[in-house]
Amino acid sequence: MQEEQDTQEDGYDSFTIKVDPGQSPIRIDKFLFDRLSSVSRNKIQKAIKLGNIKVDEQVIKANHKISPDEVILVVFPKSSSPDHVIPEAMDLDIRYEDDYLMIVHKPAGLVVHPGVGNYTGTLVNGLVHYLQERKLPVMEGNLPDRAGLVHRIDKDTSGLLVIAKQDDTLYHLAKQFFDHTVKREYIAIVWGELPEPKGTVDLFIGRDPNHRIRRKAFPEGEQGKRAITHFEVETSLYYVSKVKFHLETGRTHQIRVHMAHLGHPIFNDTLYRGDEIRKGTVFTKYKQFVHNCFKVCNRHALHAKSLGFIHPVTQEDMYFEAPLPEDMASLWKKWNHYVEHKKELL
Repeated sequence: MQEEQDTQEDGYDSFTIKVDPGQSPIRIDKFLFDRLSSVSRNKIQKAIKLGNIKVDEQVIKANHKISPDEVILVVFPKSSSPDHVIPEAMDLDIRYEDDYLMIVHKPAGLVVHPGVGNYTGTLVNGLVHYLQERKLPVMEGNLPDRAGLVHRIDKDTSGLLVIAKQDDTLYHLAKQFFDHTVKREYIAIVWGELPEPKGTVDLFIGRDPNHRIRRKAFPEGEQGKRAITHFEVETSLYYVSKVKFHLETGRTHQIRVHMAHLGHPIFNDTLYRGDEIRKGTVFTKYKQFVHNCFKVCNRHALHAKSLGFIHPVTQEDMYFEAPLPEDMASLWKKWNHYVEHKKELL
């Protein structure tokens, strides 16, 4: 049996398993239970019921018996570590809520989930406190303080997140992210003018061997995982441009890495050299203006503007949009004013 785990960035884990040529027929839930450590049979059966397990690219039933050489694809929502999540009262910007899910607007500067050095003060800490206060039901196989995180955005990225409040909802949403059917639009202010008004960046992204946090774009086959970003220039001001992005994949720092690779890093992105003057003159007054712009938007100028998906229960098309936050709007206004009052672009 060949097994390959492909842990994605957007709140789900996927496994691809090729059945051995000599494998005897056996129910697929038992087969997977024997081979996937730390995964309960209940979790496997739930995934089958929700269509998150396919054999040779076809959805199967729980009584399916595997055959030699079949290829099994398994998709699970990522497990959180609720035992380590401390509930904390927090002012949450909730844009929508029903019995099954929530849409939350995350401000820049707020970490999404606990991790090394960030065990408190994260969005998940606030969500766990909020969900406990509401005494929401705990689904079978779930843990009492699970936050239902389906995807995430970087600490200094603002914008919309969908939160699952029930186990089935989590599975359905994770599957939509895996199938790339979730519609997400980001907007950023980047350095310079892109060479074309719209296009697609299709490059693999992996860890930068020279930096423990930074990611890097690689040609196909070298390393990393495939990342696809579609971009469209909304407005260009020569020095900077406002650009819209649609993601097919959800890799860590995906937009930031792709734009840096194109030579147009996101404005004030300290990790990818967006905090350097990348376009314009070297005159003192201009440099001072740019540094003032860095102060106006003191984080990378990236915003998760919209989110669209199919409601896991009602099957309705859900769509939510959040306008540019104040810091990015002020930054863009400042650049507009500069360009309008400059006699000649250098």
